[in-house]
Amino acid sequence: MYQFEEIAQMLDEIADAMPYELYRDLNGGISLLPEAKIHPQALHNDLYIVGEYIRNSLGNAIVFFYGSIIRVFGHLDREELYHRLTKVLHHEVRHHNEYLAGTDELGLWDDDQILDYLKRNGVRPKQ
Repeated sequence: MYQFEEIAQMLDEIADAMPYELYRDLNGGISLLPEAKIHPQALHNDLYIVGEYIRNSLGNAIVFFYGSIIRVFGHLDREELYHRLTKVLHHEVRHHNEYLAGTDELGLWDDDQILDYLKRNGVRPKQ
């Protein structure tokens, strides 16, 4: 199993490899919390949030959840885990930059993914 420090180091490497301009106004930075986080619409505690873009009164931040990473990606080899974490960080940075641009295309895509999950599990979306 990957240790917390290993995941933190991977995330630091991935973040450092991205253009600094993409982090404009990300005043809360990027952090890794120890817990797992279940999506609020998970039907069977089977839908984990690995990373999340947060906007609140304290500012803008990207948070990763170590427990979720281990549950979702813990079985992967290091190269594949690094690739998946890269995709998640790119996703969350895109949320941030879309917010700065006044759009939310990725948020709409995320919503569609949740609707698909609910449909696959026999839940009819509310109209």
